[in-house]
Amino acid sequence: MPISSEIVGRRGEPLVHGIDARWTMAYAAGLGDLAPAYLDTLARSDVLAHPLFPVCFEWPLFLDPRCMPTDLETADRIRGVHASHDLRLHRPVRAGMELTTRATLAKVEARRSGAYQLARLDTIASDGEPVSTTWYGMLYRDVEVAGDDRSLEDTPAAVEPAPADDELKEHRIAIAPNAALVYTECARIWNPIHTDTAVAKAAGLPEPILHGTATLALAVSRVVAECFDGDAERVSRIAARFGAMVRMPSTLSLRIGPVRDNSVRFEVLEPEGGRAIRDGLLTVRR
Repeated sequence: MPISSEIVGRRGEPLVHGIDARWTMAYAAGLGDLAPAYLDTLARSDVLAHPLFPVCFEWPLFLDPRCMPTDLETADRIRGVHASHDLRLHRPVRAGMELTTRATLAKVEARRSGAYQLARLDTIASDGEPVSTTWYGMLYRDVEVAGDDRSLEDTPAAVEPAPADDELKEHRIAIAPNAALVYTECARIWNPIHTDTAVAKAAGLPEPILHGTATLALAVSRVVAECFDGDAERVSRIAARFGAMVRMPSTLSLRIGPVRDNSVRFEVLEPEGGRAIRDGLLTVRR
């Protein structure tokens, strides 16, 4: 069944989450990021959440058709792969917050490999002030688009490729055989293609693969540590496109460019050289 471009502009019902320290600490620990800001409840009971933590409370919207009001049937929904991500953090997420997230369908366009749908996820705190805005792109493989491509006017432009002459520093990231299982439980993000061999093979994958957001979060942890003295509270934007699959176990290559205007470009390569993450961008507040 094709996806209609007429859904652009449609809004879903809001979803409310209470963010507790058990969840935020588990997410950081699942990544192996043991920075005190994430774990030391003696210093602050409202411990800081990892900058990519918003994916944890955003994911349930994709599972509820009331919250993510696309017209795709279940059989087509499971063909979706995370293609792009652009997170704007208006203020840090901390344990103890009550957050409300609402999705707006922002773009539908036909691509050679399928239908691309971009959702805007707006999250506010209990005081009504914004916390995060995420532009979450899904590619539904082999799904057609009915109607012309459509997009909201405020859809952000894609991140431009990094300068070809950038000097890149390379770092290794080891991916354990059980990485997807740990990430699934710590993040509370469950998609069986990452943890269930039978489901992964039925979806056309060779085996369970690591979540794209797990790969991105691991890269973000390293970029913050290497470029910004571990000060994750300053992170204001994380953007990336996803590509090659990350198999388990494996060793990834994170390539980090120079800091320019409080921003860093990066990419992640899987062992055969395919780019698991391309056009990575991390920006911090001054």
